[in-house]
Amino acid sequence: MNTLEVQSESKLKFISLMKLTQKGLDELTDSARRREVSEQRVAAVGGRSIAFYAVLGGYDFVQIFEMPNVASMLQYVMTARRDGHVEPLLLPAFDTTEWSQILETFKESKE
Repeated sequence: MNTLEVQSESKLKFISLMKLTQKGLDELTDSARRREVSEQRVAAVGGRSIAFYAVLGGYDFVQIFEMPNVASMLQYVMTARRDGHVEPLLLPAFDTTEWSQILETFKESKE
């Protein structure tokens, strides 16, 4: 089984590491409303926000998504970036079952 087959069996997962822009910092008190808008946008493209955290360190927020496909994630993130409040770093994510299936492809390729 290749990684494309693994990903197509379930919704894709993405982790977004976000840094506030100057605009986001200037409008920080409005962030709860923007969070609600974000949830609506995610749902509108067929996705789901699994978790959202404010964090310390090099990033300000971490959000975990499930999306039906990469195009939906791109549509969501480009809309969010256009608003100018955060600069996201997107990472595709694989749960332990998916990771185990991916590892099996390495075993198969050695044979």
